Formats: sequence, C-alpha cells, structure tokens
Amino acid sequence: MGSKLPALKAKDVIKVLRKKGFSFVRQKGSHQIWTNGVDKWTTVPMHPGEDIGRGILTAILKDLDIKRDDFIKLL
Repeated sequence: MGSKLPALKAKDVIKVLRKKGFSFVRQKGSHQIWTNGVDKWTTVPMHPGEDIGRGILTAILKDLDIKRDDFIKLL
C-alpha cells in the first residue's frame, strides 16, 4: 500500500465522485449528500477554505468502496 491520502478540498473530492458516476442529491447545512443512484451514498462536508480531514476522507472511500491508491489516481 503506497501513498498517504493528501489533504483535499471538497471540490477535489467531488471531482472524483463525478468520475465514479455519483450525483448530488441534497444539502443539509454544510454537508452535501451524493449517491451513485444504485446502492452507495456518501456525505461531503463543504467548509470553504478548509481541507477535508484524512479521517473523513477514509470514511468517504469506505462509502465509495474504493481503494486509496485508486482514489488518488482519479484526482
């Protein structure tokens, strides 16, 4: 297993979600809900100027059922 997860902005995570076929469903407060329309959902915190923490990124990867290295390749 190679690389560590980089610190990312929400817009970078959303680019990967779109590449994986996810679409925006709704927003509650500062959290956007995304789905692939079949069986996967994830929440992306939208805090302008802040990076998404590695713990939250790890949770998003689990929601997407994608490996860290595959996620990094999609960036």
